[in-house]
Amino acid sequence: MSSSAIWRAPAKINLFLRITGQRADGMHELQTAFQFIDLCDEMQFNLRQDDQILRISDSNVPPAQDLCVRAAKLLQAHCRHAGGVDIKLTKHIPMGGGLGGASSDAATTLLVLNKLWKLGLESDELARLGCQLGADVPVFIQGKAAWAEGIGERLTPIQLEESWYLVINPDVHVGTAEMFAHSQLTRNSPQLTICPPKAGQYENVFEPAVRSQYPKIDSVFNWLSEYAEPFLTGTGACVVAACADKTSAIEIQSRCPEGMVAYVVKGSNTSPLIAQLQAEVDPS
Repeated sequence: MSSSAIWRAPAKINLFLRITGQRADGMHELQTAFQFIDLCDEMQFNLRQDDQILRISDSNVPPAQDLCVRAAKLLQAHCRHAGGVDIKLTKHIPMGGGLGGASSDAATTLLVLNKLWKLGLESDELARLGCQLGADVPVFIQGKAAWAEGIGERLTPIQLEESWYLVINPDVHVGTAEMFAHSQLTRNSPQLTICPPKAGQYENVFEPAVRSQYPKIDSVFNWLSEYAEPFLTGTGACVVAACADKTSAIEIQSRCPEGMVAYVVKGSNTSPLIAQLQAEVDPS
């Protein structure tokens, strides 16, 4: 496997998001369905002869808080690995948009370094490590569209319609912790039976609070609802709509008001990273 390869870290969308309770430790019990989309960050990993783990790309995130750096150090410590790595990240997934970019980058770091460092960990063990970094990390490690429960770590693979989507980024950063603490949040939604839901079939409990607190997001909902049925992904800020086909998505994108950034993307039940890992051949 080449250490100079460019690895694709995909975004995800939540087709719905509910809170079904709260645990004694304060964490929330969730139900959601994850699907990947073909909007991806790009990552490169260059192995070092020493044990240093360095981020060589520009970022506003301090290295100590960078999930990629934290993921690499976590894996290095877990396996007592002596080698290091330079990590280059090119961002395409909006930050704070509910698309899971940071979690995907962390999962990509764990998966690729497991191969490059020849550690031989199984995906379940990597997922347990990833859960220490964030509740969304395991789904990116497993690489399959999934129904998720618990804090998001209990995953059941499901087959979803691989729709074309329009994803609108209103250029607002929504804090996840802030929204989980919001007084308007419904925290006792009834449990749903596992099923492959359609986009927007069930509610996102964060939508009312997000729309009331962020007028720009509310305006995206109001505009997009003229053409499709919008829904919030994650805790926001991105607003998503399933479209009949790519042409329909592009048509709506062309009508976007100034100041809205819109992506036409394809849903996928398999992460492109998993296919890339399987296709790579170790020349040694």
